[in-house]
Amino acid sequence: MPDRIQAVLFDLDGTLLDTLEDLASSGNAVLRKRGHPEHSVDSYRHFIGAGMANLVRRIFPEGSRPTEGEELDTAVADYKAEYALRWQSSTVAYSGIPELLDALTEQGIGLGVLSNKAQAFTEQCVTAFLGDWNWGVVLGQRDGIPVKPDPAGALEGAEKLGVPPETCAFVGDSGVDMQTAVSAGMLPVGVTWGFREAKELSSGGAEALIDHPAELEKLL
Repeated sequence: MPDRIQAVLFDLDGTLLDTLEDLASSGNAVLRKRGHPEHSVDSYRHFIGAGMANLVRRIFPEGSRPTEGEELDTAVADYKAEYALRWQSSTVAYSGIPELLDALTEQGIGLGVLSNKAQAFTEQCVTAFLGDWNWGVVLGQRDGIPVKPDPAGALEGAEKLGVPPETCAFVGDSGVDMQTAVSAGMLPVGVTWGFREAKELSSGGAEALIDHPAELEKLL
């Protein structure tokens, strides 16, 4: 663990914000329009995390999944349209997140977001639900930039925050987030209040697991 953490990159969905119900209702709307069975909200915990295209592909029944190209592009566009109607319906910041962000700001620790959510939605959510804090960088999924667990986005985030990767913590709720942190040479911190289980976080390389946001401040 580095002597001094200078910045923290956060995953968004399942880490800073509880977006599960809005993501699930959007996916179910897409399925409903196509005559496919819907999923429980809880099922979406394992569909989320690898980008919107993968989320859309995963929710369709085996044998009916949209193929790469125009078919998938149309389904993703439909999902984006549905999510655009619902992204503020039920989403909230997790309990303790505002206090954590206040504490990190007071300590002079840089704040950033790195999500596999589309860039426009990432920016919208940060502005709407986390706009009271100064974010040095807000990165979502963008064309030409590989999604997590590729470390490219994390390394870009550290560069824009002006800190070496080894002085940056990456905080997330999935194995993908932990793999990203490891690949980028950052401190991998897994949160257990999100969408995935502690076992997945540990398997992904988490050096620490926290059960409440206040524990991050103590860890750093």
